[in-house]
Formats: sequence, structure tokens, C-alpha cells
Amino acid sequence: MQKYLRLSYLGSASALLAAACCVLPVMLMLLGIGGSGLAVFGLIAAASYHVLFLSTALLLVAGWLSHTRGALARFRWWLAGSAALTAVAWLIALNESRINDYLIMQM
Repeated sequence: MQKYLRLSYLGSASALLAAACCVLPVMLMLLGIGGSGLAVFGLIAAASYHVLFLSTALLLVAGWLSHTRGALARFRWWLAGSAALTAVAWLIALNESRINDYLIMQM
């Protein structure tokens, strides 16, 4: 069971990084860090929604397995933390253009 919970956290963390891939370069430019290394984020951006869907699926599988095995009460905080990370990733991905516009106005 712990394996599925770790997978849900790994999926949530990767979804958060994939969602932030388009906002992160602008934030780095605001800090004065730029260059050709930022081109790597373009490759990640192409897969961000796929990673988000996969992360959500992993979270749902972990919750379903916890429920069917009667361990939902024991793992509820793990699942809640993973759900919170995934929700933040979805918020960033869905509001990416607004976040980028705000950061560009700060330049």
C-alpha cells in the first residue's frame, strides 16, 4: 500500500513541476537568470497536461486501493497531501497565462 502512496506523491510532485514549467522561466528571468538552459522547459511544457492527467489517475488509484483494503483512515493524510499538490498543479496549469502576464508586468 505504501508503494501506491509514494507513487501518488511522485505523480503529484511531477505534475506540480510540469505545471510550473511555463511559469518558472519567467520567474527565473525576473531573478536575472536566463539563457539557453531555459529552452529545456519547452519540452516539458508539451507533456504537462499528460503528466497532470497521469498524476490524477495515480491519486485516484491510490485512494481507491486504500478504500477497498480498509486503510483509508490510516492513509488519509498522505492522500490529502497528494491531492493538495495535484490541485495546486492543476491551478497553475489552468491559470498559466494569467500568471505569466502578471510576472511579465513585474519586469
